[in-house]
Amino acid sequence: MKKILFVLLLMIGATTVCTAQTLRDGNNSTVGKIERDGTIRDRNNSKIGKIDSDGTVRDRNNSTIGKVERDGIVRDRYNSRIGKVESDGTVRNSNNSRIGKIDRDGTVRNANNSTIGKADGVEPRYAALFFFFSMP
Repeated sequence: MKKILFVLLLMIGATTVCTAQTLRDGNNSTVGKIERDGTIRDRNNSKIGKIDSDGTVRDRNNSTIGKVERDGIVRDRYNSRIGKVESDGTVRNSNNSRIGKIDRDGTVRNANNSTIGKADGVEPRYAALFFFFSMP
């Protein structure tokens, strides 16, 4: 019995890990997905880019368009700092001004605290690419 439960837990975990993480706008419409391998898809399921394991963001032609570092710093294609996503989900621009926040439940809010989207299960630093930094 314990073996069966263990196998079932592994199967459920594997299913959860393999699913794409969906990004939604303020009207709850899908605006994109980030797949387990880092592939980024738009609302029509077309591949528009990829996030490499080191945080490098590439467009559909595999050209580097930016990077999201592990500490939340967001850089453009020229390696210039364009913002940061802090550990609490606060998003700041290059002038260190607060431009939004991504709550623990995935709710994305702008600087006025209005809900502009939802990023369930998406790391805040990657969700910020869609909602605040126009990458990809």
